[in-house]
Amino acid sequence: MRQIVLDTETTGLDPQTGHRIIEIGCVELENRRLTGNNLHLYINPERDIDEGALEVHGITVEFLADKPTFAQIAEEFMSFVRGAELVIHNAPFDVGFLDHELSLLGRQWGRVADACGVLDTLKLARDLHPGQKNSLDALCRRYDVDNGHRELHGALLDAEILADVYLAMTGGQTRLSLGAESGEQGASVAEAIRRLNRDRPALTVVRAADGDLARHRAKLEAIASRNGQRTLWEELEDPRVH
Repeated sequence: MRQIVLDTETTGLDPQTGHRIIEIGCVELENRRLTGNNLHLYINPERDIDEGALEVHGITVEFLADKPTFAQIAEEFMSFVRGAELVIHNAPFDVGFLDHELSLLGRQWGRVADACGVLDTLKLARDLHPGQKNSLDALCRRYDVDNGHRELHGALLDAEILADVYLAMTGGQTRLSLGAESGEQGASVAEAIRRLNRDRPALTVVRAADGDLARHRAKLEAIASRNGQRTLWEELEDPRVH
């Protein structure tokens, strides 16, 4: 299964008031493994950036002046994500911006959902942890994902962090390696457990001696006599109970 963990940075909060995408970060997962085949794009929005947005991501108009427009990167972006499931934190925000950018290019471009599935990790986190904080930073703390290098938001960095959070949140990190015997980088936790179970020697079964069993029964009978009823152990051993 191919998944693309995606994040964007924008000039503001609402595409309907003219705000645009300025950065896209995509991290590819194939069968829950990081492939290293990522996509990172800066985009000239051809407009100013709100001060509040600038404080979040630190990307300036001057830095973006020589970058391509969305129209110039649209085909590259859509070719990269087409057919994959997009994994996005607060997906309506990013998908709303992407759909708006596509709409500016013409109806023939359609919508993101026409080309991709979409999984919203914010909704997933709220289902798993109702009533708790479920921001990306909060999830990093909850799942022990290192984000200490994240001073400002950045689309590719946030996508990389979200990939780690998503893998932890849905069944365990896949970067685990148990040494040279595996020959793999990033064997899954499930695979590692199966390998440990396969290589572990058979457990020795030590059965109780007849004398031990007799003393055990005598003890249970004494407890039952004192309490005026059978012990739970005797109830469980009674075949009529099952």
